[in-house]
Amino acid sequence: MTDSYLIVARDGEVEIEVKRSRFLCTIARVEDEAAARAVVDRLRKQHWDARHHCSAFVLGPDGTVERSSDDGEPAGTAGAPMLEVLRGREVSDVVAVVTRWFGGTLLGAGGLVRAYGDAVRAGLDATGTLRRDLVRELTLEVGHADAGRVESELRARGVAVLDTAYAATVTLLLGTPPAEVDRLHALVAELTGGTATAVPAGERWVDRT
Repeated sequence: MTDSYLIVARDGEVEIEVKRSRFLCTIARVEDEAAARAVVDRLRKQHWDARHHCSAFVLGPDGTVERSSDDGEPAGTAGAPMLEVLRGREVSDVVAVVTRWFGGTLLGAGGLVRAYGDAVRAGLDATGTLRRDLVRELTLEVGHADAGRVESELRARGVAVLDTAYAATVTLLLGTPPAEVDRLHALVAELTGGTATAVPAGERWVDRT
């Protein structure tokens, strides 16, 4: 599994017009397929007067779930080009819905492919992206006399100290990329003279600007 991937920075909407047809692209961050489909359903109700609500979504750190729908447009002219734009931008955990109001002029297959793709590109340009990184969490117990020094040294060497809890000893919650775990263990051994060991405490995804 990847340790890092791109997500959209915020939800957003952008409208483009092609030969009097209006294409409203809605981009939203979603965590699962049910949430993605809920966005489509909401827009279908909100814009009940539109002819089409075409959609595409990509989910998971490795983009393991991909779906698209032409919603009545000729096969391959809407959902597929929308999905291709999401893939090309390498974003995941995202749904794109393009709501179309027909303007009276037929665009043809090529025109539809361009219009739906351009709508999603405009939507992604408006929302921007963030990087989501996997962080391994470890706890480190040290004595009160050494806690300040150890914490300062860890921070100075680029280790994230996520939390500090004071009790009989001081417990530091550390965060590090999976590839840096071995380096962290070596650093802890160096700073504590081998008297303390960082213990795995789980992992989580963290969004970076």
